[in-house]
Amino acid sequence: MPVIRFVREGRDVECYPGENLREVARREGIELYGLKGQLGNCGGCGQCITCFVSVVDQDNADALTARTAVEDSKLRRRPEEWRLACQALVEKSVLVLTRPQVRLANADSRLAAARQAPLPAGPTAWPAPPVSELDEEDQDVADGDVPGGKAATAGDEA
Repeated sequence: MPVIRFVREGRDVECYPGENLREVARREGIELYGLKGQLGNCGGCGQCITCFVSVVDQDNADALTARTAVEDSKLRRRPEEWRLACQALVEKSVLVLTRPQVRLANADSRLAAARQAPLPAGPTAWPAPPVSELDEEDQDVADGDVPGGKAATAGDEA
């Protein structure tokens, strides 16, 4: 699975390919918002620009989906590596700095340490769902095998 390394928090979090960065962070209890964002955010619609993060991994610039038109509009005066977490989908493992506008203590050493440790590549697709007994029965009916009897014909009446 792709791994998101949250540098400020010092945590690695696994997610499925294509998962929304904001949703993964919220699920894992990672704080994306400053005070303004905590008091009022748009809930992931890309309108409040309070969930921005910085992708600090130059080698994996394509780890997230391409910037959306909403991001281009809202972040036009911000650095290129900044993304709206609510608009970004995780495709590969990536290093992320939450709340990049807030100073990070020992920033250079923490970023160097985060970049030094390798990130797992992870799979590129969601796992296949397990086959249940109900699915097997449905497949038998589709193949013409009716459990406990014979298949109905056009001449049969219920």
